[in-house]
Amino acid sequence: MAELQQLAPFYKKFEHFFVTFKRPDSEALAKTKTVFFVERPARNPLKTLKCLVQSFRILRREKPHLILSTGADAAIPILVLAKLFGKKIIFVESFCRTISPSWSGRIAYRLADLFIYQWKELERFFPKGKFGGSVF
Repeated sequence: MAELQQLAPFYKKFEHFFVTFKRPDSEALAKTKTVFFVERPARNPLKTLKCLVQSFRILRREKPHLILSTGADAAIPILVLAKLFGKKIIFVESFCRTISPSWSGRIAYRLADLFIYQWKELERFFPKGKFGGSVF
């Protein structure tokens, strides 16, 4: 969540909302911003299905033009649906992934219209991606 908030100068002038799972920082954010909470899949098929249904409802209701994501497992269901609905996707690989890609990054790379990695060492994993440097 911190990485996405660092990108606020790029999206703050647009209508936006957040989709994440409940944890202290996201619950704090929900006090001042529009936040939709979904089930955290945690590689559990039933939780993933629940997250997929929740994500579908959010996309159907909000109708975003673009999805900007910094990853984690809860992002994957909404990214898959966004791609199916023809939405543009920008994915920023996690800052903590310095020498190898994340599980969600590997999947998002195949879905994203723009994939940004923060460490040059990841270029070999994401040859069509863009090096963006650190968001921190």
